[in-house]
Amino acid sequence: MDFDRVCARKQKTHVGQHVTYDSLEQFLREGQSHLLKGPVALVFVEDDVEVASTLHHHLTLGFTSVIAFMPGAFALPAELEQSCVRVDMETPRGATMLETVNAVSAAAPGIWLYYCFNAEYLFFPFCETRSIAEMLAFHTEERRDAMLTYVIDLYAENLSKNPNAVTLDAPLLDRSGYYALARPDPDNHNHPKERQLDFFGGLRWRFEEHIPAHKRKIDRISIFRSAPDVILNEDFTFSDPEYNTYACPWHNNLTAAVVSFRTAKALKSNPGSTFAITDFSWHNSVPFEWHSRQLLDLGLMEPGQWF
Repeated sequence: MDFDRVCARKQKTHVGQHVTYDSLEQFLREGQSHLLKGPVALVFVEDDVEVASTLHHHLTLGFTSVIAFMPGAFALPAELEQSCVRVDMETPRGATMLETVNAVSAAAPGIWLYYCFNAEYLFFPFCETRSIAEMLAFHTEERRDAMLTYVIDLYAENLSKNPNAVTLDAPLLDRSGYYALARPDPDNHNHPKERQLDFFGGLRWRFEEHIPAHKRKIDRISIFRSAPDVILNEDFTFSDPEYNTYACPWHNNLTAAVVSFRTAKALKSNPGSTFAITDFSWHNSVPFEWHSRQLLDLGLMEPGQWF
């Protein structure tokens, strides 16, 4: 199953007026209409790789608004100019990205937000037939204000043909090699944090010598209910400990996956690793099928009580 077939099967119509804001400040001042109702997707465009496919994928999931934060030099296809909100931002990464998520959260409290980078694609259980709003309505009924997502690395098999490690036609992922460790509690050295784990695996695990230790985790709280006093941290956790839990106290909850070329791109663009890596494939590489069923079967997301 390829990416184009997924999009064709789930095609939705998003027609609107071409809207571009020159800065985050202007967007927060004049773009409140795009934040009246969630869920809203915030897409941070770090480079020009697969920008259109990323935005299109999240439009098909049913987000009320898809907002692209991107350098002014990058162009969008006409159909996406009519369906996405664009906010010009020269460095939509690092501290700027965190500040943007927190500013939007503070400006529009009480709605569901999701954030990702270009060449990343959200999948949740049964997303082929159910919308992101349906899924979050159920999650809300379970009294949850955030959702754990696993960032699952995608990569090209042939790096000679795809030197940036990105291909939508035939990407690979790791079918095993994922693990979790108890998350230490600096305030209680005798007991780890309750219902919180640090997750590892994928390229960040297999090529850890090229990844700083504090960047090796693959868990990310990508979906959350906005609040002015809840802050996104550098490690993609939140200032509210309950936001960082994988489940409520009484049963397992939904989790989702963000399949991502971001690590593969970085490893092949970084001068310190690009020449050391000639192949990302190993004996546990399998083709990604662009379907939530595969991620569920591999244990890379959890349906919880949602059937």
